[in-house]
Amino acid sequence: MNLEIKDISFRDIQERDKTLLREIYGSTREEELDKGTNWNDEQKRLFIDQQFSVQHEYYQKNFSDAKFYIIEKEKVPIGRLYIDFSENEPVRIIDITILPEWRNKNIGSSILNEILKKARSNNLNVSIHVEAFNPAMNLYKRLGFRKISETNGIYHLMEWNYNNRY
Repeated sequence: MNLEIKDISFRDIQERDKTLLREIYGSTREEELDKGTNWNDEQKRLFIDQQFSVQHEYYQKNFSDAKFYIIEKEKVPIGRLYIDFSENEPVRIIDITILPEWRNKNIGSSILNEILKKARSNNLNVSIHVEAFNPAMNLYKRLGFRKISETNGIYHLMEWNYNNRY
């Protein structure tokens, strides 16, 4: 399933992208660590390094058929998209992250709309796990995702149904 979005491209991650991927991951945790801890910069860096390594290894091991992409705009890396398009299964968005300086520029919603368009044309639902406090939750709801389940009051399994119009 190829995604086609004006001015946006997707390339497979490479081993050389680990530092970039760690930066992208870290951008999702900065606010949480700034508000929720009194750690110094070194402690935060070590925590991010460890959490990124664990997450990256887990995703690579447990989603072996998934596509792991760097999102680029005019050849500049702006985020990551990890997605599983297994045949005859719901599309699973494992992770989508846009770097802070590229957020709120209609990039994430353009990518999600393209995924939904492709899923609808293949009669497939789309799922994603979202933390309850994630600011993107409003976007998912606006696009028609609905909460299916919840884990520990934090992680919401959201699903978009191809039969529903949004």
